Amino acid sequence: MPLEPIYAVVFPDAIHYHVRSEGQIVKKAVYIAISIDPDGRKDVLGMWVGENESAKFWATVLNSLKNRGVEDIFIACTDNLTGFSAAIEAVYPKTEIQNCIIHQLRNSSKYVSYKDLKAFMADLKAVYAAVDESAALDAIDTFAEHWDKKYPKIS
Repeated sequence: MPLEPIYAVVFPDAIHYHVRSEGQIVKKAVYIAISIDPDGRKDVLGMWVGENESAKFWATVLNSLKNRGVEDIFIACTDNLTGFSAAIEAVYPKTEIQNCIIHQLRNSSKYVSYKDLKAFMADLKAVYAAVDESAALDAIDTFAEHWDKKYPKIS
């Protein structure tokens, strides 16, 4: 099915499943590309099944999208998989690449003690929920005051 020539945002990601194949349980990755077009409509551009998530497989997915008519993507929001940015740039060189906020939050909280997690996430959420850049910068300062002594690399 032909796709739109331009998408404002594309969210490429994969989810991993254990499936039975030839009498054995193996791990498979289901790749999915969700988009937002310039009019704000969401759509699933496609789903693909692979052995495991890799930038090389994503390159074939991106080429598939190009062959189906996608000429440009303004923003690709990714999980920062090694080599993913290079794969996107090879097919869509003008695309802005951003790390997905969910993956940023997961990575930020990965090293936080469980007893600190609730308060930590509340302070971090204030940064991401800010209404504008000025409010976000204020929230980062507040976050840093609370957490930099204990977790200096996060802010």
